[in-house]
Amino acid sequence: MFKEKNKKIYIAGHRGMVGGAIWNALVQKGYTNLIGKTSVELDLKSQKAVQLFFETEKPDIVVDAAARVGGILANNNFPYTFLMENMQIQNNLIQTSLEYGVSKFVFLGSSCIYPKSAPQPLQEDCLLTSPLEPTNQWYAIAKISGVKACEAIRKQFGKDFVSLMPTNLYGPNDNFDLQTSHVLPAMMRKFHEAKVKGNEPVTLWGSGAPMREFLHVYDMAAAVVYALENSLGEHLYNVGTGVDLTIKELAEKIQVAVGHKGKIIWDYTKPDGTPRKLMDVSKMKNKGWSATITLEDGIEATYQWFLKNEKTLKEVKI
Repeated sequence: MFKEKNKKIYIAGHRGMVGGAIWNALVQKGYTNLIGKTSVELDLKSQKAVQLFFETEKPDIVVDAAARVGGILANNNFPYTFLMENMQIQNNLIQTSLEYGVSKFVFLGSSCIYPKSAPQPLQEDCLLTSPLEPTNQWYAIAKISGVKACEAIRKQFGKDFVSLMPTNLYGPNDNFDLQTSHVLPAMMRKFHEAKVKGNEPVTLWGSGAPMREFLHVYDMAAAVVYALENSLGEHLYNVGTGVDLTIKELAEKIQVAVGHKGKIIWDYTKPDGTPRKLMDVSKMKNKGWSATITLEDGIEATYQWFLKNEKTLKEVKI
């Protein structure tokens, strides 16, 4: 057990897929002094509201799992929203944590912070070495600013602020809204609905050739707990499996798990996005942490969760 288990841990975004998984992982390990606020209870975009919250609750440790997120379509359609809201959320949390003497801050980002044409697998030191993928640059730029803010705080103030960059995440409580979701949950819902309609053909974006890596959200939560219980020593760490596959292969795995028997049609008029995004996870592995959930097991478990919760899933608007 973490020697400072009685310290107050605030998980921003604790009702989301990632924040909820982190919350549950900490509870399962015996942590009890956890703080969470819904977006109605605390508007993280408001500096005044965040400062009042810190003054009242006085958290010792902060995990920033709050963000405006979405897939290619959402990023393309709402660039200012993704840029500004993410910067507002993270800037308020980072600055106020510094002001109120938070002892450890864990900032969660995304592999999209790395350049589109960076050498594979993606290493932490390739950050800011060449242009970003245009379709999600707005979100990426916001997250890069958060990473650099945490690095600057470490350098200037010697505080334990660390950034974890996960690869593509999926799992329970994912967003299955076809207008705003990421590729894996979007495919899962499309295959499921097509199966229900008599195994109708499923049309998917792009060529299916890009390669992606996927990490179950429970593994991501375990990585965050590991970061809380250990001093990692540097400011930036990739979190993933170190294994990728083509979007076409992903579609076939999801199709099998769902039980869809129809045809897959690839819409070549739609963008593919970054050709490949494989993470170099050697830094975290060398620190003692590795992912444990296979993609096949994770997809199957996620589909079973989807089936149990399909009727209560909400649309996620931007």
